[in-house]
Amino acid sequence: MEHSTTDAAPARRRRLHRALPKRHGRMRVWLTAAAAALAVALTGMWQLVPASAQQGGFSIEGTQLIDANGNPFIMRGSTHPDVWYQGEWDSYGEISDLGANTIRVVLGSGHRAWGTSTPDRVADIVAECKAQRVICVLEVHDTTGYGEQSGAASLDQAVTFWQGLYSVLEGEEAYVLINIGNEPIGNTDPGQWTQATVNAVDRMRDIGFEHTLVVDAPNWGQDWTNTMRDNAPTVAAADPLGNTLFSVHMYQVYSSPQTVIDYFDAFEAMNLPLIVGEYADTHQGSTVAWQTIQAEAEARGIGWIGWSYSGNSDPILDQVLNFDPNQMTAYGERIFESTYGIQNTAERATVFGDDPDPTTTSPTEDPTTGGPTEGDCTAVVGIVNDWGSGWQGKVTVTATDAALDGWRLTWTWAGTTRITSSWNATVTSSGAGVTATDVGWNGTVASGQSREVFGFIASTPAATPAVTCEAI
Repeated sequence: MEHSTTDAAPARRRRLHRALPKRHGRMRVWLTAAAAALAVALTGMWQLVPASAQQGGFSIEGTQLIDANGNPFIMRGSTHPDVWYQGEWDSYGEISDLGANTIRVVLGSGHRAWGTSTPDRVADIVAECKAQRVICVLEVHDTTGYGEQSGAASLDQAVTFWQGLYSVLEGEEAYVLINIGNEPIGNTDPGQWTQATVNAVDRMRDIGFEHTLVVDAPNWGQDWTNTMRDNAPTVAAADPLGNTLFSVHMYQVYSSPQTVIDYFDAFEAMNLPLIVGEYADTHQGSTVAWQTIQAEAEARGIGWIGWSYSGNSDPILDQVLNFDPNQMTAYGERIFESTYGIQNTAERATVFGDDPDPTTTSPTEDPTTGGPTEGDCTAVVGIVNDWGSGWQGKVTVTATDAALDGWRLTWTWAGTTRITSSWNATVTSSGAGVTATDVGWNGTVASGQSREVFGFIASTPAATPAVTCEAI
């Protein structure tokens, strides 16, 4: 759908818009979050929790989205336009088979021409996402461009739609995030976004929703006026559960790599959680800095969801043509198969059980035992980003002789550097000494291959110590 814009405002992309046939539990959740925050403060690292320990639902800790087992979860997914293509049910399994750990699902609240997603339909969607071991991000699309787009629903109207789904979604907090309204404000008076979003979050909590709530930026999601960026602390503080996740949509506004980096830096400096709820490689004739989005998101632990799987009115936005995974486009290859794409970075949410990542390449088989062989290894620490008061590091393991089925790394900091948080490894520290071991899914490294296995945040000064790697 096209719409007119001012010269300063980015144009909206064309999408598929077809017509197709209580307030409760706040104290408990707050105490749980407080206890988790205290544990992190005491240990200075994330400790992975077995799936059998699952409690509650998703939560927010600083910049991190935390799953129901207490483990960081980083979205790597695609969007499926369910309300417009209800006959394409196989898409859920196809997107999962392509390695995604998240599917953002387009719903309709009945305010626009494309119809209403019924409670029975939404219940089926949630059940299918769980069966396919993907996290559902459910979004109401009727709010798109409110204030500028004729017929768009308000956030308050979107909340009324969610209220009608409360009985369906209650108890699914470990598997479902609620994206209250897609791109809820256009370019006309984007300043209204702050109070409208505060009101929507507060009303969702009054109804009784304890899910992580995802809020999209104004300016058709792209936040070129920095309204969400500048007012995110106000919205975060208004959530009595402290469980709000901010979503920016990165299209032609983010054609420059530095623009992506600056936006990510701003949320990191505020210690607030951010995802890229939509992006593509090109949009309306402009190139999007998709490689920077993917690389920086991987380095920082930021989730992203590409728009969209298939069915767009402009097929340049299709990841596969005709909802056929065998007709993957060049754009789809960038989403699913690039260096920092889904198949190389996605990890299943641990709520789906042990060893949950199906996208990891199988290790070399030992012909005598049928099991993976083990060999010597090396490892290096790399500096991803250094901001003066701290820095982010990454660790890469290389299998030098034979495939690895697990690894243990040790090193000693030469100065005062210490790890303050980490992800995707079990890390213990004693003074300057560090020991890190794999967490199962990232223990395998093919013979002669290298794999980036985990990351961390550390105190200054930034350093690259010599690392000892042991196969286990």
